[in-house]
Amino acid sequence: MAIDPDQLDQSGRELAAILKRLRRQTGLSGARLATRCHMSQSKISRIEGNKTRPSLLDVEQLLRGLEAPPAVAAEVMALARIAQTEWQDGRALRRKGLDKKQLQLAGLEASSTTFRYFLLSMVTGLLATPEYVRASLAQAPPEQFAKAVAMKLDRQRVLFDRTKRFTFILTEQAVRYPLLPSTELAIQIDRLTSLTHQQNIRLGVIPMGVHFTSGALNTFTVYDESLATAELDLGAIVFRDSRDVQELIRRFTAYEDAAVFGDQARACLAEWAEWCRR
Repeated sequence: MAIDPDQLDQSGRELAAILKRLRRQTGLSGARLATRCHMSQSKISRIEGNKTRPSLLDVEQLLRGLEAPPAVAAEVMALARIAQTEWQDGRALRRKGLDKKQLQLAGLEASSTTFRYFLLSMVTGLLATPEYVRASLAQAPPEQFAKAVAMKLDRQRVLFDRTKRFTFILTEQAVRYPLLPSTELAIQIDRLTSLTHQQNIRLGVIPMGVHFTSGALNTFTVYDESLATAELDLGAIVFRDSRDVQELIRRFTAYEDAAVFGDQARACLAEWAEWCRR
């Protein structure tokens, strides 16, 4: 079952409807199915009403309780896995207001304690200078621009919460991406260097000469071990399935092994900043 944005929007409703239809086809009441699955009847009601997002374990328990045929169970589990993924359309977000996205990110940052950022092509807003933030939002609707910039910069306060731990890995391409004029980009690189000295931040870079044996890369963030996002230029994909999250953590660990940190990272950043100034 292929994943595409339209499916991601509809999968939760489809999953709820299929589970409800399967229960009715078996002639089971919600109370009887709840007993079989060791769940509360109210939880099953919320799942069937698409008011609660069931975990994959929940769906497996329900399918066993419904004695679903293997082919049906496989199809429902594939749909359940898609339902654990969410597509956030960039155009829709801009229509609704970029402040909504900033509030969502601030909520994730407030509720998480361990952060892993793999930055393939640009610097993330948490690490950005005001000039970089403004340039990154240049395509925002004019009426949203000032508020979005202010909210994005305000979110940087989370970096100074010493109860939280951040690991940022940036490719050389991300550090040197020419979003700003060279002299301003040098200042952005200097900011990255300054953050390498902060105790709760681990910032590494992957120079161009590093050889990867894996395929294409993409920008992603993992919040604790419960949720991950992958960034595209048209929007973002949110992963809640633990298998997807763990796979991204596995990849992140491999990128950590390829990155340089501490004095080596600062030496690379200093060289790149000096190149910009020249």
